[in-house]
Amino acid sequence: MHQALYFKGLDGEKVHCYLCPHNCIIANGKTGICRQRNNIDGILYSLNYGKVVSVNLDPMEKKPLYHFHPGERILSVGTNGCNLSCQFCQNWAISQKDSPSEEITPDGIIALAARYNTRFIAYTYNEPFIWYEYVLDSAKAAKKQGFTNVLVTNGYVNPEPLKELLPYISAMNIDIKSINNNFYRRLCKAKLEPVFETARIARGKTHIEITNLVITGENDKTGEFEEMAGWIADNLGRDTPLHFSAYFPSYKLDNPPTHTETLLKAYQIARKYLHFVYLGNVTGVKEGRDTICYKCGAKLIERMGYQIKTDSLMAGGKCKHCGSENNIKL
Repeated sequence: MHQALYFKGLDGEKVHCYLCPHNCIIANGKTGICRQRNNIDGILYSLNYGKVVSVNLDPMEKKPLYHFHPGERILSVGTNGCNLSCQFCQNWAISQKDSPSEEITPDGIIALAARYNTRFIAYTYNEPFIWYEYVLDSAKAAKKQGFTNVLVTNGYVNPEPLKELLPYISAMNIDIKSINNNFYRRLCKAKLEPVFETARIARGKTHIEITNLVITGENDKTGEFEEMAGWIADNLGRDTPLHFSAYFPSYKLDNPPTHTETLLKAYQIARKYLHFVYLGNVTGVKEGRDTICYKCGAKLIERMGYQIKTDSLMAGGKCKHCGSENNIKL
């Protein structure tokens, strides 16, 4: 166990954990909502520090990050635990339950990245903010040694810990699950506004891309696509990439899989607001696959699965044909 950050002691050996917006008041011997922060005699401890459940070398595009070092491979690591309780979770075996893990120190993660010949490390699979102390230590050490850190996150964190971690993070994919707070309340046991706040704080401090899982009968209405894209354009900028992803039944939710027509509708609507809109977890669809220069229409990044061509990109990420910036980090 590792002593946690962002808590304060209360009377009766209770503690207040203020890492995330749940602000759990935890009795002695109990854990918070995330199941990974345990009060022992009035001191809060992280139960998953250094306990790695999943390690893989992934394409950057799988995170998904389409505008951040396209074509690179990234070491992806995750643990157990999450501070949301999404009924549709695709990684529920580690987010809502505990799977076997192995101990790997922050230096061990860096050594793994070097062994796999990548300078990129992603904290992903479960919610990385629930792994906060380990991610902070690893990200600090990795950045000092020339590695690049990425978060794939639900964005459910309080501003103070977020601001402490951000200087060590070069990119984030933030999952905005719905534009509707009632969706968050019913299906995730959480609130929407803290996720918005995370995205607003991170803007300008790190590269941001947004993912929205489109669930049949829940967040798949035309008006919600309009609101989602409009909020991103107004708060994060029109050049923020948005990924609409197809849903398939998982965990406790058995709604029908997302219709391809629904994803195409989302794509067409969002393109009115945003320069870069993508479709994920779907096959046989040309729309939302490639990166197109928003100024001249040149195909900057052509994608065939996780294989890419970047013939129309200049070294600085600009379009070779018109010189436009397209929010691409190389």
